[in-house]
Amino acid sequence: MTDEDYAERIREQRAEKETYFAEHPRSPVPQHADFAGLDFFAVDPAYRYELPLDEHDDKESVTVETTADGSQEYVRWGEFNFDVDGEVVTLQAYKPAAGEDRFWVPFRDETNDEETYGAGRYLDLEPDRHQTADGTWILDLNQAYNPTCAYNAAYECPLIPMANWLDVRVEAGEKAYPGEPIGHDGDH
Repeated sequence: MTDEDYAERIREQRAEKETYFAEHPRSPVPQHADFAGLDFFAVDPAYRYELPLDEHDDKESVTVETTADGSQEYVRWGEFNFDVDGEVVTLQAYKPAAGEDRFWVPFRDETNDEETYGAGRYLDLEPDRHQTADGTWILDLNQAYNPTCAYNAAYECPLIPMANWLDVRVEAGEKAYPGEPIGHDGDH
């Protein structure tokens, strides 16, 4: 696939998400609200990685706090090591303790609170969509997205474990929601 074909595929996925948020009854932004649209960094193929998942020998259970003062259980399964603008970074991959066959790869970076949602962004990796035939994983930061609580405070979202707080800028994926999240400041 060429870089342009790849970029077009990502742009199509983003347009589908925006349509869903604007029109679908199950959107986290209620239809009666003023939907401000979504904002993204330009697609950059340099932020798409094919990496091995270095599994941990000791797969530790982790309790992750949520935005609603609750908690969720995950298993710290393994880690991805890669380079962002000359800096080697590590992201932990978590499996839901409920045994779902997917990984949650959340992260915070130096764009939070300015260009991106302050609490961080997420990636979800599913074996049938994100794992190659040779067992490596596609970690595509262009697909990083905001948790639902970025749009509507009624949702409970897991917070980013400190192990995934990066000291680099990740100028890829979804930017902060340009509108006011529903339920903030009581104005929606």
